[in-house]
Amino acid sequence: MRFIISLLLTGLVVAIAAYVIPGAHVAGFGWAIVTGLVIGFVNAIVGGILRLFTFPLNWLTFGLVSFIITILMIMLSDSIMGSKFDVDGFWNAALFAIVVAIIEMLLDSMLSRKK
Repeated sequence: MRFIISLLLTGLVVAIAAYVIPGAHVAGFGWAIVTGLVIGFVNAIVGGILRLFTFPLNWLTFGLVSFIITILMIMLSDSIMGSKFDVDGFWNAALFAIVVAIIEMLLDSMLSRKK
């Protein structure tokens, strides 16, 4: 049950971020859920490997490399999803990552207070 709620919230966050950012587009709420899954999967597998190899550089730049890897994973998800999820370039992907992180942080703080 918790997984389904988390999945729906991720889809909601992706849909809101795509609505707010003019350079990001999602075909619908169902595709927003799929996009959240794809971004999470790509970020966990490919992003995890890249973070492992770039750990010293990431440590020196105080996490900036990790943020750039997240942006690149969003752009990779864009190419995997085809026309169902589009991000128009690096800066729109960076803005998308920032908006998603802020919305997830706000939702997490609101949901953790209710517990």
